Amino acid sequence: MKKILVLNGPNINMLGIREPAVYGNITLAEIEKSLSSLAKELKVEVEFFQSNHEGKIVDKIQDSINKIFGIIINPAALTHTSITIRDALSSISVPTIEVHISNIYAREEFRHKSYIAAEAIGQIAGLGIDGYLFALRKMVSLM
Repeated sequence: MKKILVLNGPNINMLGIREPAVYGNITLAEIEKSLSSLAKELKVEVEFFQSNHEGKIVDKIQDSINKIFGIIINPAALTHTSITIRDALSSISVPTIEVHISNIYAREEFRHKSYIAAEAIGQIAGLGIDGYLFALRKMVSLM
């Protein structure tokens, strides 16, 4: 069974508590449960990883070489700053879809720049947790 890695960056572990007006009340555990259910239906395996530390995310990407089909990533605030994650993604040559719960282009100007987008086959922003589900369906369609 092919595996898709779902990576979440800083503060995503605080969903349900942090800025509910922006991110809603759903938790990371609930997102993972929804993705697991959909993955079962689509007959793929998902692996989840969240870290508040850039280097740990890079390590996870590098450790995934030859073990995964693709990556769904919500780099969170690292979207706008991390050339390191961008470079890690470019080094493993698997399809990547960037996901954001909020519409980063409707928020503060500093959030409009994504270093990750250049390495992604697509970006989904502003659709809440549905963005993760759409990304998983798209990733499976590429298999």
